[in-house]
Amino acid sequence: MSKIAVLTNDLQYELVEKNPERVAAVAAATSHFAAFLDGIRRRGHHVFHLQLINDPDDPNAERYDGYLPVQRGTRGAQVIEEFLAPEDAVVEKNKDSGFYETDLHDRLQALGVDTVLVTGMQTQICVQTTAADAFFRGYNVWVPSDCVVSARPEDRDRALEWLAGYCATVVPSDEVLRVLDSEGELPRKAIKTP
Repeated sequence: MSKIAVLTNDLQYELVEKNPERVAAVAAATSHFAAFLDGIRRRGHHVFHLQLINDPDDPNAERYDGYLPVQRGTRGAQVIEEFLAPEDAVVEKNKDSGFYETDLHDRLQALGVDTVLVTGMQTQICVQTTAADAFFRGYNVWVPSDCVVSARPEDRDRALEWLAGYCATVVPSDEVLRVLDSEGELPRKAIKTP
């Protein structure tokens, strides 16, 4: 049984379609990102999609000109088809981190997962908080740098620099697959303190 799982964040229609910058960033990443997910599945590893569902009573939920996006049961809340496969798991979340008040940790533990690859949108928010929460729970954290997107490239780059300096191994997705194929696992990052 695989000890590795990819976690995607917020690859949902209404979240991506919020503005032209997000649409362009996801469109540019979709081909290689979907191929990476297929490669992970072919190697027998797990894929979990973290699906943001906004609670109408949440005063902090982002609204688009007064409209509350990604409500349960709507098309806008669905995970984008190109990223989804029948064997994938979907975990609802109500906040940025996929671990906050969800059963993600329990589900990963039940599968014996000790390594997570955190992907998706936006790098500086949901990817970063999910990766940090995974690290706090003892997971080995990797971030495929070409499978994360942000509306603004500088936000993505800043977040990747923070992740690499703190809690994650940050490399391109082809390097992730190369290491998996050559070593059979993803080595844990040596955490150094200054």
